[in-house]
Amino acid sequence: MLGRTYDKEVCSAARALEIAGERWSLLILRNAAFAGMTRFTDFQRSLDIAPNVLAARLEHFVATGIMTTSGGSEGYQTYHLTKKGLDFKPVIIALTEWGDRWAAPDGPPIVYEHEACGGRVKHNLYCKRCAESPRPQDVTRSFLLPSLPT
Repeated sequence: MLGRTYDKEVCSAARALEIAGERWSLLILRNAAFAGMTRFTDFQRSLDIAPNVLAARLEHFVATGIMTTSGGSEGYQTYHLTKKGLDFKPVIIALTEWGDRWAAPDGPPIVYEHEACGGRVKHNLYCKRCAESPRPQDVTRSFLLPSLPT
């Protein structure tokens, strides 16, 4: 049985979980990466997460080099993904694809798209429409509306 940390595991997946495996972590990263969120209040409002939990996660991301902080407008501190943080985009897309297959009975509610051409992008960051491999910062998400009954 695993303990409270994975630091004794000789496995990169376990080490990655040490950084981003806590509850809420991937949703915070998702919102930073694909919704462009940078402010504490925006993360809190969108996720309905307790302020102390959010503060701990953001502090952890800064300490591990996933995010940086800067003074935002109106004196608020803002959080920005680093290159290390942006590299989580394919991980989030892959997890979404798994969820679409196994946990979304009504089909995928969100798709990831190449900004330049609008083609759908898969976890390997390959765009089927233009046959390019966009950079993580060039991939956005779109919400699919459920089909309405006729």
